[in-house]
Amino acid sequence: MKEHAPAPDYKRQRFPSAIIAHAVWLYCRFALRYRDVEEVLAERGVQVTDETVRQWCRKFGQQYANALRRRRQRPGDKWHLDAVFVQINGVQHSRWRAVDQDGAVLDILMQPRRDTRAAGRFLRRLPKGLAYVPRVVSTDTLASDGAALREILPSVEHRRHKGPNNRAENAHHPMRERERQMRRFKSPGHAQRFLAAYGLIIGHCRPRRHRLTATAYRQHRHDAFATWREVAAWPVPPDPPGGSGRARRRTIPALHRRLRLTIPTYPPPAQQANVGIRPRRKAR
Repeated sequence: MKEHAPAPDYKRQRFPSAIIAHAVWLYCRFALRYRDVEEVLAERGVQVTDETVRQWCRKFGQQYANALRRRRQRPGDKWHLDAVFVQINGVQHSRWRAVDQDGAVLDILMQPRRDTRAAGRFLRRLPKGLAYVPRVVSTDTLASDGAALREILPSVEHRRHKGPNNRAENAHHPMRERERQMRRFKSPGHAQRFLAAYGLIIGHCRPRRHRLTATAYRQHRHDAFATWREVAAWPVPPDPPGGSGRARRRTIPALHRRLRLTIPTYPPPAQQANVGIRPRRKAR
């Protein structure tokens, strides 16, 4: 059994762990900018700057991703490998990505080239983090991938075809969309830091919904939220077992008081008279 990663260190942090984890989740789950996350938190009564959100994502994003990697189930025995070209500051780089047959992200690596040496470096990196050897590896028709596989994993079946490798090629689409939204990456290190954390977090939060029923999807979403709170050391009070509806409704206001969150009313009471809201008549 894998040992769980240590809890993130929130020492010297001004805000509680719930707000920090929620800000990181908003930035990774949705296509938001740092200033968008700042505005969402401001609407909930939390005053932070976009630079604070950026520092949170850079410091705690990879820690959350590592903890999610340790808690997930063992990936499948069929790997799909693919590499795409990424333009960074006018220089062409290769983004290597590996997924299993269910779409779970195995690893992402930025490299300056796409040749046999780069493929071998990526293939040596994969088994170290997963601690097992796959049954089948599927790649496209590039000859350098086959040469690296024969050298590093000679006992693994290699399938070279465009069709079976669509799983890995389609997995690049969310990355492309996020790259366009971010106005491209600033450097290879920036791309590696972001993609290493983003790939695992987005895979945890976005299951393959088209293959799940509504009940199974809600249960999966509930389990994903619970795992995220556990990973982030989120101090959420548990629901009372078998409690009444009144007791369950007191959980959210209690959490808001603990985090000092304020829920604004629209429109404010001082302006309700100006928007045509009539006062309620007294009962006769």
